[in-house]
Amino acid sequence: MSTASTSDDRFAAFRHSAYARFWASRFFVTFATQIVSVAVGWQVYDLTRNPFDLGLVGLIQFAPSLLLFLVTGAASDRFGRRLIMGLATMLEALCALALLLLTLRGLTAVTDVFILLAVFGVARAFFAPASASLVANLVPTKDFANAVAWNSSAWQTATIVGPVAGGLLYGLAPEAAYGTACTMMVAAAVLIFSIPKPKQHTESEPRSLATLFAGFTYIRSEKIVLGAISLDLFAVLLSGAVALLPVYARDILELGPWGLGLLRAAPGVGALVVAVWLAGHPIRDHAGRIMFVFVGLFGLFTAIFGVSTIPWLSITVLALLGAADMISVYIRETLIQLWTPDRVRGRVNAVNMVFVGASNELGEFRAGTMAALIGTVPAVVFGGVGAIGVAVLWAVLFPELRKARRLDGRV
Repeated sequence: MSTASTSDDRFAAFRHSAYARFWASRFFVTFATQIVSVAVGWQVYDLTRNPFDLGLVGLIQFAPSLLLFLVTGAASDRFGRRLIMGLATMLEALCALALLLLTLRGLTAVTDVFILLAVFGVARAFFAPASASLVANLVPTKDFANAVAWNSSAWQTATIVGPVAGGLLYGLAPEAAYGTACTMMVAAAVLIFSIPKPKQHTESEPRSLATLFAGFTYIRSEKIVLGAISLDLFAVLLSGAVALLPVYARDILELGPWGLGLLRAAPGVGALVVAVWLAGHPIRDHAGRIMFVFVGLFGLFTAIFGVSTIPWLSITVLALLGAADMISVYIRETLIQLWTPDRVRGRVNAVNMVFVGASNELGEFRAGTMAALIGTVPAVVFGGVGAIGVAVLWAVLFPELRKARRLDGRV
């Protein structure tokens, strides 16, 4: 592993043409996925008027990641990440095309939509570990942290603007939304397959339970990776408050629908600003300590938001919350990728993606359940304090992670 220092060049990762194509493709896929999610949500609710069906939309897309993570990670390590990423994107494009054709024919039932969402979820389940693992094969170690920052900026931009674009396109016509998403995914697939085949340590061991569970085995043995993944799982599980934002917008802050939009966008805006800043100002030392501090700040800002009744303060605190989360995510993701051998990186990322998805889904469930039992404000405050407690506890339980200093593979 290279021991070169972290690059000072804000655009260091883009000096590598393969990464530039990867970045553009990942942005297109994320943007298109947001358009599909918004359009499907509107269309399903228009058909059934049943909020439960909206929950199924998210669950059906997440389920394949949970059910197939042993297969998706192993495929990424054995068959090549660029190939898996490109094929998954093509499958997503076909799903968007099928939704377009169903809409043109006149959609009257949601069963076909749910089937296509399940296939879409399968494509996303293969795409996620392959794309997360491929970056390390496209840039040298000294530019990897810069690549992580730009990856985060692409994701944040797409998740902020994509839903808005999806709503506007659906307002014009559902066909416009699905057609745009399909076009963007086709463009992304073309970009992915235009990337020169990168060097990758492909899995050559015989297929067995040991090779399938190699990701778990490595995570359990490498305390820095185990600590980073589990820290994210429990911090997000306890502090998730996104599901309760409609309650704050309607009943506590009395902002209405437009205010809910501001509340939902604020964390993403804060994260995007910090991601762009990190691209030019990499963290050079004491990465582990900085990560724990900002996980604690994430919990603190969550608790402050929980008790705030002032709209401008709530929006500001949410932006700070997103900024703090971005710094901790940047450090965690860089450490996970660089401390994982290339031969198992896909399987480790598959496990990581399941943990991230589960923490988000279960975190919202935790928040909603606690709000029903003890009230919205206590539920959010409890989550924020819980995240602070997790940061302190993990700093004690995982001293190797706390002592991690560099983001170039050295302690």
